[in-house]
Amino acid sequence: MRLAIFALDGVFDTGLTVLLDTFATANELAAAQGFAAPPFDVKIVGFGGQVRTALGLSAAVEPVSSIGQTDWVVVPAPNTKQPERLLAALERSDVRDAIAYLRAWHAEGVGIAAACLGTFLLAEAGLLDNVAATTAWPLAPLFRQRYPAVTLDDSRMVVAADRVVTAGTMMGHLDLALWLVRQASPDLAAFVARFMLIDKRSSQAHYIIPDYLAHADPLIARFERWARDHLARGFSLQDAASALSVGTRTLQRRTEAVLGKSPMAFFQDLRIERAKHLVFDWFRRRIHCERGGLCRRRDIADLVASQARPRGAGTARGDALIQRACPDPGLIRCTVVGRAFRLGRPRLLLR
Repeated sequence: MRLAIFALDGVFDTGLTVLLDTFATANELAAAQGFAAPPFDVKIVGFGGQVRTALGLSAAVEPVSSIGQTDWVVVPAPNTKQPERLLAALERSDVRDAIAYLRAWHAEGVGIAAACLGTFLLAEAGLLDNVAATTAWPLAPLFRQRYPAVTLDDSRMVVAADRVVTAGTMMGHLDLALWLVRQASPDLAAFVARFMLIDKRSSQAHYIIPDYLAHADPLIARFERWARDHLARGFSLQDAASALSVGTRTLQRRTEAVLGKSPMAFFQDLRIERAKHLVFDWFRRRIHCERGGLCRRRDIADLVASQARPRGAGTARGDALIQRACPDPGLIRCTVVGRAFRLGRPRLLLR
């Protein structure tokens, strides 16, 4: 597989090196397994002979004209984590030239892939219009507002659609690299993942911080504060809109435009976040008392999973476990939806 990593000035250092290291490791492991030739031919391309990374390192690049018969062009993220800096970077002349190249390569049938904020370049080029994509979740509200034609699902880690592949935030570069290795050889990808200690993760939803996203918009930030004050009382769209001095339709539209979900869904996210915090905090203190020392996250997760049951199990032992997990039923009630605990996705709903 012929790969061209398209690096621009200010590139995210980890993103660039993760791509290079993953493909280099894949080639080394392939040689050890008896591959006749390295499965990946990787080059770094860019403008001006070299690029300077965000941390000030220099990397030699081949001219973009040297791409030739490349299978995939991979765009690592620019290191511009704030919306203002990202928007300014998108107007740079070299970035606009890069966008034009991406558009032309895609039209020629070359696969285009990007991770984290590199996905913004693909969206600017129009390559994501009317297709599914993901992006860096911290700037998903900006992405959603700027590119309404894109079917964005920022909960997913990697989304492949019609020779265009997008991956999630920061270490999503690693997931993207492994996806490309998998296209060449699923067995080699599994070997690389084990060798590099890469966990399988299809979603970045677990890492999303709801209140961080809410601050992308003044109205949503006010709604988030209102919601946290009313977690224990339950949700009413009318009450929320009245408290914020806006209409219900305005709040509904703004929430969906910024967060990609309804006000009720966002309210439930906050309830789940709060309930998890309460339950895990209780277990952490319990473990500390029982063991007389610091606890590990794995201990907490194991305890939560072992003390969970589907709603309505109705056994005396199950009821006793729930009572132990939720010592104050007036404060919280632990509800397991289906067999979510077996999938590692407990839903702890604040009542």
